[in-house]
Amino acid sequence: MSATLERVSTMDGNAIAARIDELAQLSDDPGCLTRLTLSPSHKKAAALIGEWMRTAGMHVRVDAAGNVVGRYEAEKPDASKVIIASHIDTVRNAGRFDGNLGVITGIAVVGELNRQGRRLPFAIEVVAFSDEEGVRFSSTLSGSRAVAGVFDAACLDDRDSDGVSRRQALLGFGTDPSKIAEAACNPANTLAYLEVHIEQGPVLEARNLPLGIVTAINGATRGEVVVKGEAGHSGTLPMAMRRDAMTAAAEMILAIEAHARTGADIVATVGRVEIPNGAVNIVPGQVRFSLDVRSSSDDARSRAVADIQQEIARIAAARNVSAQFTATYDMPVTTCDANVIKAMSRAFVQNACEPFMLGSGAGHDGMSFRGRIPVGMIFARCRSGISHNPAEFASPADMGAAARVLFDLLLDTGAFA
Repeated sequence: MSATLERVSTMDGNAIAARIDELAQLSDDPGCLTRLTLSPSHKKAAALIGEWMRTAGMHVRVDAAGNVVGRYEAEKPDASKVIIASHIDTVRNAGRFDGNLGVITGIAVVGELNRQGRRLPFAIEVVAFSDEEGVRFSSTLSGSRAVAGVFDAACLDDRDSDGVSRRQALLGFGTDPSKIAEAACNPANTLAYLEVHIEQGPVLEARNLPLGIVTAINGATRGEVVVKGEAGHSGTLPMAMRRDAMTAAAEMILAIEAHARTGADIVATVGRVEIPNGAVNIVPGQVRFSLDVRSSSDDARSRAVADIQQEIARIAAARNVSAQFTATYDMPVTTCDANVIKAMSRAFVQNACEPFMLGSGAGHDGMSFRGRIPVGMIFARCRSGISHNPAEFASPADMGAAARVLFDLLLDTGAFA
C-alpha cells in the first residue's frame, strides 16, 4: 500500500464522523445537544477529548480556563509550536459539527504523525477551547482569549441564569481561575493558529466544493438594548396613554432589519427578546433585546451601529419611552495570514481541491489571536448552509479531505516561515 493510501485510511472521514457522533452524546439536555461551558457534560467531553489526545501520542493537561491542551513534541526540545484548535461548547439544541470538527480533526492529524513515528521542526498543541459560544455567560471566546493572552479578568464575575459566576464555575470544573494568565501562549515562539471548521453557510455547497480557504473573519459588535416605558393594566389603560415598551421595541427591531437590508456589507440580528415580569394582562413596562451587527468592514460596521442607535433614540422619543444600548462585545475584522493562505493553497492543490477563497460571516476562536500570531482557517462544506441547528451536517468525505489538507499543510516547510 502506498504512503498516500495509508494516510487516507488513517485520517478517514468516517473515523472523524464516528468521534463527532460519540462526543454528541454528551449533553446537558436529554434528546438534544446542549453542552454549555463548564457544565457536567462539558467536563465529560473534556475527559473524552483528553483520552483521544493521549491515544494520538500527546501529553494532556487542562489549563486554568478549562481548555484541554494536547501537546505533540517537536524533533528537538524548546522548539516553537503551532496551535490547532476549536471549541467543544455548543449553543442550545445545537448541531454536532460546529467546533467539535476542528478539535477532532486536529487529533486525527497528530495521530497520523504519531503512527508514522514522525516529528516536525515544531511542536503541535491541539486545544479544545472551553467557551466560544458565550451561551452560559455573556462574554464570548473566553477559552481562546486565555490562550491568546487577552483574557479579560472582569468576565470572571459574569453570572449565568442561576446566579453562578464564571469564577465559581471554573472552580467547580477543577481549575484555578487565578492562574488563567499562565494559559497564554508566547507569540515569540508560536508560529500560527490553525482551525478547521464547517462553513456555517451555503457558499461551498453552491459551488460544489468540499473545502475553502478563509481570507478573513468578519468583525462583530454585540450588545443589549433596554427599553423602559411604564407597566399598566391591559384592560384599563387607554391606547393613546400607553408607554408600551414592547411595541416600541418591536418598531426598533423592524428598523434594525430595514437598516441592514439597505447596506451592502452589513447583517444585523435581534436574537433574544425578554419582557421582565411580563403577563397576558400587563402592558409591558420594560423590554430587553440583543443586537448583533457584523461586517467585513470595520468602518461600515461602526457606521451601522451608530445609525441604528440614532434610529432607536428617534423611536423611543416618538413613543415616550427610554432606550439604552450597551455594547458587550466589539471585535474587529481578523485577516488571515497571507503566507499561511499560500501554503494552504499548495496543500489544496496536492489533494486535488480547488483553493477557493471566501470570508467568514461567523465569528471564530481565531479572532482572539488577531495581531498576536498568524491565523489560518479551512472551511468544510456544510449541507444547505445550516448551522446552530440539529440538521447541521458535514460529510465524512469532506471531513477526511480537510484532515488531509491540514496534514500536508503541516508538512510544508514554507508554511510558517
